[in-house]
Amino acid sequence: MNRTYVLNCPVDLCDCETALDSVYSALNDNKNFHIVTINPEMIMNAQKNKNFFEILNKSDLNIPDGVGVRIALKMQKINQNQIRGVDFSRCLMDLAAKKSLRVGFLGAKEEVIKKAKENFLKKLPDLNFCYVRNGYFDSIEEIIEEIKLSSPQILLVGLGSPKQEEIIVKLKEILKGCVFVGVGGSFDVFSGCTKESPLIFQKLGLEWLYRTVLEPKRLKRIFPVLPLFVIKCIINTIIKGQKIEKNS
Repeated sequence: MNRTYVLNCPVDLCDCETALDSVYSALNDNKNFHIVTINPEMIMNAQKNKNFFEILNKSDLNIPDGVGVRIALKMQKINQNQIRGVDFSRCLMDLAAKKSLRVGFLGAKEEVIKKAKENFLKKLPDLNFCYVRNGYFDSIEEIIEEIKLSSPQILLVGLGSPKQEEIIVKLKEILKGCVFVGVGGSFDVFSGCTKESPLIFQKLGLEWLYRTVLEPKRLKRIFPVLPLFVIKCIINTIIKGQKIEKNS
């Protein structure tokens, strides 16, 4: 699997199947494996948050989620398909059901997380849930022992970034043989509380636009982050090009 960098943050060039192979290999070796579904908002946050920047650079797999990352890679002349975090999580649940892996969910409201579990079990009745908890707690120390006792092999953490990644780093020191994925607001989608964008929006990379129309408050998150991200990537590409010309 090849790895490149967008604004000094690693992005792995892969497809869903290759990513799942890496997951299964880690599980077979009883190793912990941290997956980040990396997007422009995370990359921009990492520019000013040193701790988060280090987390992104130490994670085991950063799959390209978000059309902005795909655009940034195209500037590097790299054609990489977007791997939507919700789709990848669904693939992980398929793998868990087939291989009888223990699954844990952490995050969202109580009614949301329960409904997400219920919806997955309707489609995948063989899923083995060993841990399901909402995302409302004062500190990770409160739930460390119960997570340790449940011993999940796949743990989806939906607490928003960078909080979910910071907690995953702590859990990685305690658990063994677990695949961790920060899933942001995906539990809202899995529960049906948030309507998923139509396929045409997904294919065009305009899922963010559809969700913003439904939830105008998201506009504050996207702007000015997304335009600034694109501008920074353009400037970075120009500077790199000038350096190459100078050295040639």
